[in-house]
Amino acid sequence: MQAQLVDAAKRAGQVRNVVLIMTDQQRQGFTAGEGFALDTMPFCDAVAAPGRRFVHGFTPTPACVPARTSLLTGRYPSADRVRQNSTNGQVIRGDDLLDVVHAAGLQSIFAGKPHMYRTADDFDQWSGPYMHTSGPDETDDQRAFADWLESIDHGPSTEATPFGLEVQYPHRIVDDACRMLDGRDSGRGTFLWVSFPEPHNPYQVPEPYWSLFDPEEVPDRVHGPEAALAKGGAFAWLRNLVEEKRPGYDELWRRYRASYCAMLRLIDDQLRRLVGHVHRTLGADTLIIFVADHGDYVGEYGLQRKGAGMPDALMRIPFWIAGGGVGPAVDEHAKVSLVDLLPTIAEALGESIPLGVQGRSLWPVLTGDDSAEARFAFASTYGESGFGGLAYGVEERPELHYSYEGTSFDELNTVTQSGSSRMLHRGDWKLLFHGDGRGELYDLVADPSEMINLYDDPQHRERRLEMVTELLWWQTVTTDDLPEGAYRTKRPPHNWYGPTYAATRVENRP
Repeated sequence: MQAQLVDAAKRAGQVRNVVLIMTDQQRQGFTAGEGFALDTMPFCDAVAAPGRRFVHGFTPTPACVPARTSLLTGRYPSADRVRQNSTNGQVIRGDDLLDVVHAAGLQSIFAGKPHMYRTADDFDQWSGPYMHTSGPDETDDQRAFADWLESIDHGPSTEATPFGLEVQYPHRIVDDACRMLDGRDSGRGTFLWVSFPEPHNPYQVPEPYWSLFDPEEVPDRVHGPEAALAKGGAFAWLRNLVEEKRPGYDELWRRYRASYCAMLRLIDDQLRRLVGHVHRTLGADTLIIFVADHGDYVGEYGLQRKGAGMPDALMRIPFWIAGGGVGPAVDEHAKVSLVDLLPTIAEALGESIPLGVQGRSLWPVLTGDDSAEARFAFASTYGESGFGGLAYGVEERPELHYSYEGTSFDELNTVTQSGSSRMLHRGDWKLLFHGDGRGELYDLVADPSEMINLYDDPQHRERRLEMVTELLWWQTVTTDDLPEGAYRTKRPPHNWYGPTYAATRVENRP
């Protein structure tokens, strides 16, 4: 073990090239490598196999801009203050991921969907922005494709996309990334961030992907629309709104699931092109990180997209790291988050973790540290949701940023994002606590869809106390260190606060 740690220490700071691949709205558990019944991403599963796959990868918050801001800053939304998509420019931070890679001497390249506060001027090379129904559309086919995407009103489409693969955004983004890699300064290390707008809605694919997965053969969901109504609150409000706008929309749930799986295969085929080019240009030892910003209901609860609550369908994401000296393992215990990527990359590059970063560095774990200290550091994870104020009720209809009339809707809105909620995930248990004083406690083995709330069950009083206590600890240690003042902050190595807390516990339950 000691020899492993010495080797890991020697490798720290030796990573020269980093590739960050991000998908949008990809739910954990939808590839064969993650246990799914359909082989949606065979290439990604093959690349992940010799690296470290984290079974329990999480987003810090189930919304695009806040999640991406947390990735960049290593901070939770309550600290960086970006709690909704519309506050992108209001970030509060110290040095972020881009500052760290530039300080390490790497050139930065971005291709794809940004949805973040960093812009083209912040990167050495940039291609985009690609969004969900538009890109840098220059040709007649590209403009016609964007118009068609708009016409299906965020899908799911009921027909194969009448445009070829070459106009699909993943294909064009990979083309751009490869071109920029060819134009890089070969004398410097490279940080490449490739960000796909898919498999986010609109749910659409051309042939041969359209026919790849039969809607009647996709795995069943656990619950339909009755579950959203039973959960109440924002779940019921969103279900009722969409049914009002699109009567019978849930009848398409199998087509929606089949298209979602096909979109994953389309992305996978383009990643085969990308990773092959990365290995040819940057080398096979390049550190490759694969994550999503958040998940997707994929029909669960009779819902599409995201928006209501913090179920695991939205909070858990694919999360694997390969290359750069990372050894093969499937980690079934560590709870890791997007906020952990900045400190991890910083230590891999030999840089200090900036003040204000709340994430924990995975680099020691990736390079051989399986000590009790490391296990305690990642024994649980934390998440946030909501922009504040009181949560709107099921019967309320406040003014939205879109009309209550017509078929169009945005699932991230005044109602579904109202209030404040906090999440703790530890072992097989999950706790949610809300600003109105309500709590939710779930046994995820017996109840993976989070339908049976045990918070007020007397038989689980002790479990509730432990989980509430640990949630309070998380909120305490994630109190913002910024702004820096005259007093010097004492920080633990790797930002591992976990062992300090665990040592005070009489019992450390899984």
